[in-house]
Amino acid sequence: QVQLVESGGGLVQAGESLRLSCAASGSGFLINAMGWYRQAPGKQRDLVATITRRGSPNYTDSVKGRFTISRDNTKNTVYLQMNNLKPEDTAVYSCHVRVIHYDGTSDSDYWGSGTQVTVSS
Repeated sequence: QVQLVESGGGLVQAGESLRLSCAASGSGFLINAMGWYRQAPGKQRDLVATITRRGSPNYTDSVKGRFTISRDNTKNTVYLQMNNLKPEDTAVYSCHVRVIHYDGTSDSDYWGSGTQVTVSS
C-alpha cells in the first residue's frame, strides 16, 4: 500500500509563488511516473504536469514557463514549483503516482487527498 502526503497549498496573491510537495511512503514498490492534477470548482480534474522516473517533464500548455515539476527518487517525493500564479490557477491540486510492485502484480495508481491553492487578484 502507498500513502501520499501533500503539503504546500495556501492563499496567495496573483504573481506570487507556491511550492507543493507530495511524499510517498510504503514498501514493496518502485515509483514510476509522478504528477500533479488540479480540479477547480464545477470542473473536471485536469493534468497540470507529470514527470517520468528519469526526470522528463510534461506540462499542460497553460502552465508552461510558470510551473516546474521535479522529483527526488531517494525521498519518493514530487514537487511542483508554481511561479507567477494567476487567479485561474485556483483549484485543489492532487498528486498522482504510478507504482510498480515488486511482487509482479499489476501497476497501480494512487492519488493524494489534495491541497487547496487559491490565488486572489
